[in-house]
Amino acid sequence: MATYFIRFIVMCLSLMLMASPGLAQTCSYSTWSWNVNLKKAVAYRDVRKPYQELKEHEIDRVTGCSICVEDQVEINLPNIKPFLICRQLAPQLQSTLRELIKLGQPIKTVIGYRVGQTRGKIDDNGNRTGFSNHSFGIALDINAQHNGLYTECFTFGEQCRLLRGGHWRPDKDPLSLKLNGQIVGQLKRIGFKWGGEIKGRQKDFMHFSITGY
Repeated sequence: MATYFIRFIVMCLSLMLMASPGLAQTCSYSTWSWNVNLKKAVAYRDVRKPYQELKEHEIDRVTGCSICVEDQVEINLPNIKPFLICRQLAPQLQSTLRELIKLGQPIKTVIGYRVGQTRGKIDDNGNRTGFSNHSFGIALDINAQHNGLYTECFTFGEQCRLLRGGHWRPDKDPLSLKLNGQIVGQLKRIGFKWGGEIKGRQKDFMHFSITGY
């Protein structure tokens, strides 16, 4: 069923693009793969091809967003570096973040679309083959240097090991996100799940996405 859904999405995208001369018919993106043996990013490359040649793993099956930069929209907010988000999510996300900033909520940095194969199966060379949610423009990281990604963290405590970003100190740091805070609450209201509530070994306090991962 998922295969047919993805093919249907690709067909619809192709028909829309052919019918709309103002829209690009080419898909382009820059990506890399995470190597689990070397523990670093490898195989940096640029991809450019027709939309009709998109594969299943290049389209998010939940939202229909692709990894093509042509499907992303630039979000501009006061005093924040512009970032890209999937065009299907951009209008509501931009208005929500703009309102939060207007209310005085401490949003200093946002990272959205960035393509990389960091998930899924591992090939014979030790490279991950699945794209992250950021790759489709359906995830964002807020105040990364104050809301880290931790492992060994089924529940938050001293045993949690920081992998990326800065330490999460919601009781001391105003830039650390809080479960009952307005930022988390408003983003959850429009359909994003918070990485701080991921069930399992990891907690990603900077991260929001449609699935939470």
